[in-house]
Amino acid sequence: MLTRDQNELLTRVGPGTPMGDMLREYWVPACRSDKLEADGAPERIRLFGENFVAFRVTDGRVGFMQEACPHRCASLALARNEDNGLRCIFHGWKFSVEGKCVDAPTEPREQRERFAQSVPVRSHPTHEAGGMIWVYMGKKATPPRFPDYEFTGLGPDQVQPIRGIIRTNWLQGLEALLDSAHVGFLHSANLNSAAGRAIFKAESDYMLNDGAPVFEFVDQPYGFREGAIRDEGDFRYARVREVSLPLFAFIPSSPTGPRIVCCSIPIDDETTAQWYISYDTDAPLSYNILVDFGQTSGDPGYFNSDMGGPETMWNQDRAAMKAGHWSGITGRGNAYEDFVVQESMGPIVDRSQEYLGTCDRVIYRARRLLLEAVERFQATGETSFADDSIDFAAIRAVSFAYPKGGDWRDIETHVAHALAAE
Repeated sequence: MLTRDQNELLTRVGPGTPMGDMLREYWVPACRSDKLEADGAPERIRLFGENFVAFRVTDGRVGFMQEACPHRCASLALARNEDNGLRCIFHGWKFSVEGKCVDAPTEPREQRERFAQSVPVRSHPTHEAGGMIWVYMGKKATPPRFPDYEFTGLGPDQVQPIRGIIRTNWLQGLEALLDSAHVGFLHSANLNSAAGRAIFKAESDYMLNDGAPVFEFVDQPYGFREGAIRDEGDFRYARVREVSLPLFAFIPSSPTGPRIVCCSIPIDDETTAQWYISYDTDAPLSYNILVDFGQTSGDPGYFNSDMGGPETMWNQDRAAMKAGHWSGITGRGNAYEDFVVQESMGPIVDRSQEYLGTCDRVIYRARRLLLEAVERFQATGETSFADDSIDFAAIRAVSFAYPKGGDWRDIETHVAHALAAE
């Protein structure tokens, strides 16, 4: 349980807020790479309560700058994208991919260049990786090291990022990604389905058999490693989640095949972009995440646009519940069920009213670490979870069965046994 003041500290992300300023010091995904065509339409992006445009210029480079033209605040999402820059359709002012004003044709010719150089424009560095455009919105003159997770170096046939948009605060989104105890309940119908068993295989039974796993943790420089241990009688089953704070959670899966990493990116205080990044390091992805991940709207940039809301009770099917479906969120994947529950809490849940149990140890741990991180940032300006020694590419969540008497932390041994058994 948090106090109201602590909850405010963790959830508010607008300009000048402690958490908002801290999160801006990390590289965050802004949009899918394929949304930006060279000399094509700029993409409107809202992050941390502010409005921007992302655009790809003639030579393929990507820019990211304030949406409002610094002249008279017309939207640069309407701008002409040509000759390696954006030109505002209102008065023709032009901006380079670096976010500098390079032409102000409404000014006298003899002072035009000097005037253009004086125009203040807010822009931010970008990095293209993993099928996404990433942006650094912090205050450092030199951006921090990019977190080169293993999916960021893969080609387009090996990684599929899709984005959901939910009407909740970013912390609700993150906490849903961290909560392993709900899987055997909220997602039980999906785990029991033919599609679920095809994807999760024996894991479905393991998660359904034991709804009260034992949680153990190992601190890591990037956050922590969580072992959710289930007793399966003759052996134990471990789901080892990797939490790369402050934004990413790696979802456990079998040692072979596709993997999923998720992140919760604030659009503003009450809206969140939830990214699901499916990837396979060894081969082209064997499935289409938009289809096999769960029936979706078909738009990879907003895959849950058909989810409904409180006015329709998120299209919950009570007849299906009476017939045995747990949640009543039918014909949809796990993400939809998570999103419905998160939105049902309200835009920013009052965590001072919660009553946490043993299954919430991961929630308590994440909140404590985030509070420590933002308080450290307030005091020193230094960020946490980003030490130069971190090998981001080695972070990988996994699940496996192992003998009683064994230690789940001996991951390499258990994974080797699992691979040998396949």
